[in-house]
Amino acid sequence: MNSVKTDVRCVAYMAASLDGYIARPDGGLDWLDQVAAEGEDYGYGEFIQTVDALVMGRGTFAKVMGFDEWPYSGMKVVVASASLRESDLPAALRGKVTLSSVAPAELVASLAADGARNVYVDGGRLVTSFLAAGLLDRIVLSRVPVLLGDGIPLFGSLGRSVALRHRSTRAFASGLVQSDYLINSDSRADARL
Repeated sequence: MNSVKTDVRCVAYMAASLDGYIARPDGGLDWLDQVAAEGEDYGYGEFIQTVDALVMGRGTFAKVMGFDEWPYSGMKVVVASASLRESDLPAALRGKVTLSSVAPAELVASLAADGARNVYVDGGRLVTSFLAAGLLDRIVLSRVPVLLGDGIPLFGSLGRSVALRHRSTRAFASGLVQSDYLINSDSRADARL
């Protein structure tokens, strides 16, 4: 267990196709539209209210940059990337987004020093690196009833198995099924998650 983050909880909140992809090979997310329903956010609004900081990977950041408006106003956002530079950020996001090229444990320690206690980790490769480092505490996974056949996988190779403890599963009218799992729950079961 990583002693660096005893008070920090890192959570992945993700959607995947039934065959385990988080996006099409080109990064497309159009398949998520099939479960879009007026007034239904699948618990995201409640979840995001608990978040002190969001850490996303470069690919996720590129996707979010294509949205009509920045969805994380007022939230501490860190983009984990070894290649992005401040000059690569749109002018409107300079000072609102922090870039980091440090290892996940060092990044979490930095967020903890800044007072973050609940960190949302977003992006397939980044979530995998947090899992591999033993830093992820919880996964909320929404399965969308579609088979993409190919794409960006939910998780990359971890080199080991990771035991999860099931907390709950909800089925929605759209066909989306959302499951909530704790990781490393034997040493850090916490109701705040």
